Amino acid sequence: MENQLLTLFAQRRSVRAYTDEPIPEESLKAILQAGLLSPSGRGLRPWELVIVRDRRTLDRLAECRDGAAQMLKGASCAVVVLGDSEKTDVWTEDCSNVMMNMHLMASALGVGSCWIQGRLRTAGGVSTEEIVQEILGFPEHLKLEAILSLGMPAAQPEARSLDELPEEKLHWEKF
Repeated sequence: MENQLLTLFAQRRSVRAYTDEPIPEESLKAILQAGLLSPSGRGLRPWELVIVRDRRTLDRLAECRDGAAQMLKGASCAVVVLGDSEKTDVWTEDCSNVMMNMHLMASALGVGSCWIQGRLRTAGGVSTEEIVQEILGFPEHLKLEAILSLGMPAAQPEARSLDELPEEKLHWEKF
């Protein structure tokens, strides 16, 4: 019996090149809902999501990291995931759950996506968080986790093979 969720995990790949075709509104809504349905420690949901579709803003955000955010220039949309550091000390883990849920939902719907790490990254010696905060104007108690680029894929990378998983990473009972 095929496990549909495992198949989805194998099919999910980062997509960095997009077509000009817009993301269907119902797909974007489902991607955002998947993020909002993410688990969080003690149910605190410390995340805030900024959805960006404006072309000029996407182009500016593409410069927020040295060599790693250029796909935003071709993206239809970006979801900036912020965490409330005053609400919980596990905001990074909680916001990572949001990113992964949205990443997986995008893949399930045929929408390309790529996780652009923001936390602890820089561009030209300036923190990515400072750059994104200047562009989007979010309050200082919110911290940048990552940006999810979204667009209709120019090409779909091949799914990973379950036969090629690095099972040497599994350690049973003891390391």
